[in-house]
Amino acid sequence: MKNQRHNQTSEISGFYKKTVTERLEILRKWANIDEEDLKTLEDSLTVNEANNMIENVVGTFRLPLGIGTNFRINNKEYLIPMAIEEPSVVAAVSYAARLFRSRGGITTRTDSSIIIGQIQVLELKDIHSAKEKILANKQVLMEEANTKGGTIIDRGGGSRDIEVTTYENTPIGPMMVIHLLYDTQDAMGANTINTAVEHIAPHVEKLSGGRVNLRILSNLADRRLAFAEGRIKPEAFERDGYTGEEVIDSIVEAAVFAEIDPYRATTHNKGIMNGIDAVIIATGNDWRAVEAGAHAYAARSGQYRSLTTWKKEANGDLYGSIELPMAVGIVGGATRVHPTAQLALKILGVDSAQELAGVVAAVGLAQNLAAIRALATDGIQQGHMRMHARQLAVAAGARSDQVMQIVDQMIDEKNIRLERAKEILNSLNN
Repeated sequence: MKNQRHNQTSEISGFYKKTVTERLEILRKWANIDEEDLKTLEDSLTVNEANNMIENVVGTFRLPLGIGTNFRINNKEYLIPMAIEEPSVVAAVSYAARLFRSRGGITTRTDSSIIIGQIQVLELKDIHSAKEKILANKQVLMEEANTKGGTIIDRGGGSRDIEVTTYENTPIGPMMVIHLLYDTQDAMGANTINTAVEHIAPHVEKLSGGRVNLRILSNLADRRLAFAEGRIKPEAFERDGYTGEEVIDSIVEAAVFAEIDPYRATTHNKGIMNGIDAVIIATGNDWRAVEAGAHAYAARSGQYRSLTTWKKEANGDLYGSIELPMAVGIVGGATRVHPTAQLALKILGVDSAQELAGVVAAVGLAQNLAAIRALATDGIQQGHMRMHARQLAVAAGARSDQVMQIVDQMIDEKNIRLERAKEILNSLNN
């Protein structure tokens, strides 16, 4: 996956104006992709391939695959594959990534690839004694779990610790919960950790004297956090009708709204996940797991809050940061069998799951900036309505060379309706 990109930049002016063929040529040079890769983009997943991935296959369901541009993360240039159907997301995140370049780009850091496996133990006669026995034998349990680790053990991963929590009074009696902390290296690791906790469950029963019920991973991967931060100088925000300082002040005000109000925080975080999910899907990772972990982490204080923080620094810069669980992998699962996921990783040029986690967090931060900047200035609908107008023009039956004429006229008239698109198309055709 290593690509020599020292002389390349992801800052591509007018990428959205280029034809699909021109964009593919840029990608070809960027990631050294061949003709077979290009065919993959055109026909990403055959029915036969899909039939080997899930049950009861009858076909495939495609999503648009776009490229987020302008990303500089930890002083490395990235083009970001994003699979998403929502208009404006890819354009918005590319714009925000360019804003971050005004102060050198985005910086990230990530934890080790630790995933948590849980074992639920019930019917305990002495819960405190059971806890002591598990902790006294945790090295034995970890070594036993490692016997099922396969190649992950060979790469330096495996059991890292065991933690025990007791709940003395639950509706079903005393309960002990054991956490196996497991380093899955470059894999997301769901199958590995599930196998490990299932394997040691009989040993847990013997030591504790209780009965094991559930043994399953947790998608609240709070030992596998990704953090991203960046700054934007005020001048980068200047535009007709707004000074940079005014935009920054409005963004900070919007961010505080999301910090204190769960109704706003929910929509705020949904915008973050627009970008994150799109990269997770494109790389064949489990977007549902990442979503679940992100929202649980947002509620860790007891109130659902924003995943990002925005503030104005003493020199006037806008500072933003994000922190959230990020259990992703670059080997195994759909990443291994989906041809477009493999190509997406090739375009990204990431060398580890930790690097991918940092990139995804950076995308989430940029996506959030794009959304709240739009909300704080023109309103979110401006970009959405232009893309909506394009969809209406296509729905009206416009040819490719007619779409933008219809879009521009509807935008100018502030009359974005299917009926109007049909009227304009009729005038063009007559």
